[in-house]
Amino acid sequence: MTRALAALSLVGLAIAGYLTYVHYGEVEPFCTGISDCVRVQSSEYAEIAGVPVALIGLFGYLAILGSLWLAPEVTALLAYIGLGFSAYLTWAELFRIHAICQWCVASALVMTAIAVLATVRTLRAEPRFRHAVADALPPDHP
Repeated sequence: MTRALAALSLVGLAIAGYLTYVHYGEVEPFCTGISDCVRVQSSEYAEIAGVPVALIGLFGYLAILGSLWLAPEVTALLAYIGLGFSAYLTWAELFRIHAICQWCVASALVMTAIAVLATVRTLRAEPRFRHAVADALPPDHP
């Protein structure tokens, strides 16, 4: 599970890294005929307080990758934050920008997969404090 999360984080890093390059390199993103990446990347939703959302995504995927060595709940929390951010951006594409960027959709799908796997990983993990609490209870406690 951790390897799959790491692989997905690397895919997310590649997507966000490419979009960050597009932003700072002031180049047109590669886009198929089914999406309008230029319109999305040049919209008011492409930045938050002057920071490109691609850069925010880059740091988000890095944080998720780094969190894999921490408690599973940390990874899940970061994944949920990323999923919420992706949902907001997808909403903006559909209802404000009226255009879809294939890279944004790919990132949203990757983040969704990360959130699902992080949830499963957290649910399968044995809580670290369970043993500490059990050891602290009197021996005759049920």
